[in-house]
Amino acid sequence: MHPIARESLPLLAGAAVGTGVAGAALVLADISSPLRAPFTFFFLIVAPGAALASTLRGLDPLTRVVVAAIGSIVLDLLVGQVMLMLHLWSIRGGVAVVAALSATLFLLPLARHSYGVTVRRRDP
Repeated sequence: MHPIARESLPLLAGAAVGTGVAGAALVLADISSPLRAPFTFFFLIVAPGAALASTLRGLDPLTRVVVAAIGSIVLDLLVGQVMLMLHLWSIRGGVAVVAALSATLFLLPLARHSYGVTVRRRDP
């Protein structure tokens, strides 16, 4: 990897996190802005995708990106479908649920590591 690309990766990750947080904050605070829709869309795609990618450490990078992107879309659709089915749909509620599910998915590997849950093989 080129040294400039390696140094700019944390900067890009920070910009992505900032954009997603700004989108979620604009929706949850009910602030009208021309940036609300694109930033919120970015949050709804990237937050669950990054959370899923963090749980899929065993896959190669391309497979992880594809599975995380598809899983992100599926998670968003399931949240919307369940909220519509229960007559609880709201934009703020949908963003809050996606944020909570993403945070939970981010914390799963950490919890698994802290409790020491590992797969142990038995010797025959």
